[in-house]
Amino acid sequence: METVKPSFGVLDDVKVLYSAVEIAAPSAAEIMAEWGADVTWMENIWTGDSVRDTKWVKEMERRNQRSISLHPFSDEGKEIIARLVKDADIFIESSKGPAWARKGITDEWLWEINPKLVIVHVSGFGHWGDEQKVNAAAYDLTVAAYAGLVAQNGTPELPTNLHPYTADYVNSLMVVSSALAALHKAQITGQGESIDLAMYETALRVGTYYMMDYLNDGVKYPRPGGRHQNLCAIGIYECEDGFLGLCCYGVDQNKYLLETIGLGELWGTEEYPEDTSALWLDGPKADLIQERLTEYLKTQKRYDVERDFSAHRIAAQVVMEFEDILAEDHVAKRENFIEWENADGVKVRGLNTVPKFARNPGGFWRPMPPLGGDTRDVLERAGFSEEDIERFAKSGKVKFAN
Repeated sequence: METVKPSFGVLDDVKVLYSAVEIAAPSAAEIMAEWGADVTWMENIWTGDSVRDTKWVKEMERRNQRSISLHPFSDEGKEIIARLVKDADIFIESSKGPAWARKGITDEWLWEINPKLVIVHVSGFGHWGDEQKVNAAAYDLTVAAYAGLVAQNGTPELPTNLHPYTADYVNSLMVVSSALAALHKAQITGQGESIDLAMYETALRVGTYYMMDYLNDGVKYPRPGGRHQNLCAIGIYECEDGFLGLCCYGVDQNKYLLETIGLGELWGTEEYPEDTSALWLDGPKADLIQERLTEYLKTQKRYDVERDFSAHRIAAQVVMEFEDILAEDHVAKRENFIEWENADGVKVRGLNTVPKFARNPGGFWRPMPPLGGDTRDVLERAGFSEEDIERFAKSGKVKFAN
């Protein structure tokens, strides 16, 4: 497996070190790795990252990375971390509250080694606040539930989770953006930054749109299921041969919609003047509009509706299944999926790097390594001697792949 990272991407000169499992923080590191950052993944010496229990996800979520396996809070682990952060730009850890600080790896300790280091602490509920909450276990579902995202989705009878792992992946993007924002400042000032990224707060930010109505007017919309909280003709509708995502908004769009579903006589009336841009659910004929639209779409082919509505500037999209996505000519032309070989030589198909950078594109340079597969290489690159490496191996606190 290749050990020298080729030069590519907008983050070609950025070094990232992280210790975390599963999605939120590791996927952030993965995104940066696909954009060209040199990423070292610190895994524990027991089972490593729990994502290794998956069959295929791990191959995409941990490509372009190096794996070093150690006990981070042992003397040997701290010695190695001290060496690795010396020339790192970003350090990311994910744990329950300030676990690393309690084990002696504080921001101050890290900054003594590297004053420009950007440190990102990822946890469910942050590093300060209510002590019980700070130290609570957290997963995608629980932070989404705490932040009110779950309560805004589903039906009036049953709230629902957001799939797949939406709160985790949105937090990945927040880790990337906050880390790179802090890095920008650190490069100007020479002073590092510590980011207390509470996952529930990111979820709060995502869920603020309708919360603003509650905060300021006390309005609380019911869970809408597959439809919209307060507008007609927006949501998921059933066609004769499948489902359609529909977002009808705008004067011309509303006029055409009403004419198409047999309610053209409503347009230009006192109830629906000719400048009506939104068909509100509390409008005088909202129930009738929803009923007629539902009836009409059930008699139509989904792709026919998509073409017709799109031609009239109504946002309409067939709800795509996996097989539909892979059959799309547009997806193929944009090269959204690529194929590579994993460490065992097995072909893997997965998502290509996004977004598209014109001058410094991201890319793929190596598959996911085995647990501790790069321990020796990383230690050698960090300047440890052969005697040091043997000492680490004998300690049992550092793991080397067979």
